[in-house]
Amino acid sequence: MKTINIKNISKLYLLAFVFLMASCNDDFLEEKQDWTGVNEQVFQDELRASAYVDYVYGLFLPSDGNVPQWYYNSHNDDLMQTSDEAYGETRWNQEWATISPSEYHCWDYIGRKMTTKIENTPYTRIRQINLFINSVDEYDGIDEPMKSYLKGQMYFWRAYQYYDLATWYGGVPIELEAKNPIVDPSGGTPRASAEETLGQVMADLDSAINLLPGRWADAADWGRVTSGTAAALKGRAALLWASPQFNRNDEEARWEAAYEVNKEAIEILEANGFGLYQGDWADIWSEEVGNPEAVWVWSYNTITNDRQMNSGWATVTRPGDQGTFYQLKPTKQTVDAFPMKDGRQIGESENYNYDLQTFYKNRDPRFYATFVFPGDKFPYGDDPDYRSWNYTWSSEEGLETPNEDTGRAASRSGFYVKKMTNPNASDDDFFTNSGNDYIEIRFAEVVLNLAESAIGSGRLDEGKQGIMEIRERAGIENLDGSYGLANVNSRDELFGAVVRERQVELAYERQKRYHTLKRWMLFNDDFNTCTRLGIEPLDGSRRTGFYFIAQNESGEDYVGSEDPFEGSDAPVVSREPEEFPEGIENQDQYTEWWRDNYFRVQERDNLDPTDNNWTFTWYNEFYFLGIYQDLIDTNPYLQQYQTKGWGGDFDPLQ
Repeated sequence: MKTINIKNISKLYLLAFVFLMASCNDDFLEEKQDWTGVNEQVFQDELRASAYVDYVYGLFLPSDGNVPQWYYNSHNDDLMQTSDEAYGETRWNQEWATISPSEYHCWDYIGRKMTTKIENTPYTRIRQINLFINSVDEYDGIDEPMKSYLKGQMYFWRAYQYYDLATWYGGVPIELEAKNPIVDPSGGTPRASAEETLGQVMADLDSAINLLPGRWADAADWGRVTSGTAAALKGRAALLWASPQFNRNDEEARWEAAYEVNKEAIEILEANGFGLYQGDWADIWSEEVGNPEAVWVWSYNTITNDRQMNSGWATVTRPGDQGTFYQLKPTKQTVDAFPMKDGRQIGESENYNYDLQTFYKNRDPRFYATFVFPGDKFPYGDDPDYRSWNYTWSSEEGLETPNEDTGRAASRSGFYVKKMTNPNASDDDFFTNSGNDYIEIRFAEVVLNLAESAIGSGRLDEGKQGIMEIRERAGIENLDGSYGLANVNSRDELFGAVVRERQVELAYERQKRYHTLKRWMLFNDDFNTCTRLGIEPLDGSRRTGFYFIAQNESGEDYVGSEDPFEGSDAPVVSREPEEFPEGIENQDQYTEWWRDNYFRVQERDNLDPTDNNWTFTWYNEFYFLGIYQDLIDTNPYLQQYQTKGWGGDFDPLQ
């Protein structure tokens, strides 16, 4: 999207920033407790009030890489790598001598030590929202319909902030008045229970649902939250409360409540024209204004100098020879999660054989829209015919692993992520100005939320039908009458099916896999959840990739100093010949033939650290983080609310 107001938030910052700085000045806090003066100018003028709301959007919306600016510097890569989507060592998957609030694994997200400047942290964001909610009704300068819309957006953002805090900490202090940030040493707000915290989320979302439109009439408002967005987030929060992370005793009443909330979300969305995108699944992220799948959109623009709202997704997913900093390195574990095209898991299909050598054949159609393998087209604006020449070979005999590759075209894990990339984007400025929007909540997720809630509440057939609806839209074959799920019928089997469907449908969408693993406590089997759902735990495992090892005409591994397939006089065979062999009519057919006949595929197990037999290590304390020690040192009042397992007695589930 290129022109809408919500995507040009930076142009509105100055007005809101002046108010922000005035409202955070110590003298202002002491002398203007009635919120007159500067506040009066904002709340009596629709333009200023709208600019203030847009400023709050800017505090939350993403920066480079489809990650909110306040997440970016702290754990952009951590959460994908603390799952099976990407490999590498993070603060939450390595071995520690002790779990401590002074260590790096106790993330300081909840708040930080006071500095000389106002930082964009949860409780400073909450404070700015509370300023608006507490004050806007005291003035009559804005028409009531517009005032309702503005308030509805602010209730949504406050709910989202408390929801996000709850996923990390369980219960947190609840501030509903515009007080100083929690990091102020004078702060004395008690830590609420998880039930109270999520209850506040639900209350704020109810307010947002009642105040917001089902759709915005003006295309310039694309990207603003709606009543359906609020209902969908409420469904996500209700599902969190019903899930094992919070619902250790599997209380059916919580699943029932989640079912009712998600059913309402579907009804609100469908009444306003939302639904599953019916075109090519790969195009979901290309259609913007009017896209029925886009329940909650994080919008980007193409203004070269506006890094705040430029997308960095292509920068981390495309190969280096397209002019990027390629950072996202997918794993074989995620590739293996995609079923065969009849919907059965790999190795379980009666219709399609699977082996490592031809793992890319006869797979779920979403597989080909998500990944790029050697020889696949991966077009971009400057080269619409670009193909991924990504393979390895050895320069001398006797090597245990290949030591040569195709340079900046190569991927260490053997493939790239194609999903959500724009085939027309230019490599100017490292693809940051591609402008492709990111959909934080898709209608497909809402369908899966309802399906999971239905399963939890005992509506097994309805839950299974929801998964089938997602598979049907994706193009899975229906050879067994259930899109590959004919043998999946019990409650736990269906729970496992919906978790796996999320892994495929929502792959690489902003840490959704990590939060599913945490919500279901699937990092290890200490809570019997892995056994119940038939899912392998990550604890003790290693994430792996693929070697695509070049072979010669005799079917032996190629050995040489030159690229075996590059150029018309390639040592083995050209990957782009001037003439095709008999029976092959185009480059696509030739590439498939070349890949089938000139490669040996091998699992690659040197992606995760190789020192000291490193394996993924999970600590159950990470299901709910503690309060970082620096914050407690600043605000000793919080010591009495330190989390269990982190040196305190506060139960995050109470």
